[in-house]
Amino acid sequence: MATAPVEDPLALDRQVCFALYAASRAVTAAYRPLLEPLGLTYPQYLVMLVLWERGPLPVHEIGDALRLDSGTLSPLLKRLEAGGLVRRRRSAEDERRVLVALTDEGRALRDRAVDIPERLVETARADPDAHALLHRACEALLAAADAQTR
Repeated sequence: MATAPVEDPLALDRQVCFALYAASRAVTAAYRPLLEPLGLTYPQYLVMLVLWERGPLPVHEIGDALRLDSGTLSPLLKRLEAGGLVRRRRSAEDERRVLVALTDEGRALRDRAVDIPERLVETARADPDAHALLHRACEALLAAADAQTR
């Protein structure tokens, strides 16, 4: 009597990590044509989202929000500053802290970016309910990962 073949636990198509990685790359690529008219890369867009939402912040708080280390974040901030969208200043209270704030141009860019999330969903032809479910699943996965690292 033949038995059903056992699926290989190391098969690429069974790996959640690969599905997340491939999906992340696809979503980042889908953002590219939406962000290009704004002069932003996807990582720069993420920095701008944090600043539009929370206002001026120390660099480390931006890094915490985006789960980026300072070595990755510093070049992003330098390019945004060179583009006139943010300014970095040392804190008067603690010279070790660098505060990042939007410029007038950076604040104005928000108006041009406000429809990007909706346009991305339309471009991807994603079902809004499935999109919301995926978002919740990713948030739960991040929370579980955070709980393990504490």
